Amino acid sequence: MLETIIGLVAGAVGGNAAGGILKNLNQGTLINSIAGIVGGGVGGQVLSMLTGGAVDAAATDAAGGAIGPIISQIAGGAVGGGGALAIVGALRNMMGK
Repeated sequence: MLETIIGLVAGAVGGNAAGGILKNLNQGTLINSIAGIVGGGVGGQVLSMLTGGAVDAAATDAAGGAIGPIISQIAGGAVGGGGALAIVGALRNMMGK
């Protein structure tokens, strides 16, 4: 459960970071956060499914403890959040034209 929450928070941060970097896709803090949360949840789960836990196990071994799954969720959540914002921003920009 904790890893899921971390993925969601990382997704919100990733969505807002992507909005700050990609000004043309920025939808404001609320939409960036919502898209990031959704993308972070999905991104963390997809990363776990695609690797079959291999990333979690490798990160745990490299970090020397239980921090590995947390790092994996942060990475998956942030990337998923940024990706979701990019998709939402592109769709909203296309609809606005």
